[in-house]
Amino acid sequence: MVMEKTWQLQDAKNRLSELVHKAMRNGPQMITVRGKPAVVVVSVQEYERLVRPKTSLVEFFRSSPLVGARSFSLRSQ
Repeated sequence: MVMEKTWQLQDAKNRLSELVHKAMRNGPQMITVRGKPAVVVVSVQEYERLVRPKTSLVEFFRSSPLVGARSFSLRSQ
């Protein structure tokens, strides 16, 4: 994941409003502590997208518009 911007902790503290607005507009913003990646600030929309439960394979097939359709084979008899 390539970050739009990397912030040192002290800069992030001093410019928190800017950091938040950039996360909302431009995507994830990384904060480093002593030069090492520590945390990433993301918008609520991005967070919800990341934690949204994934559909299981069973749920995928159950919700298919082909449920109940007859199947057929293209193999030669």
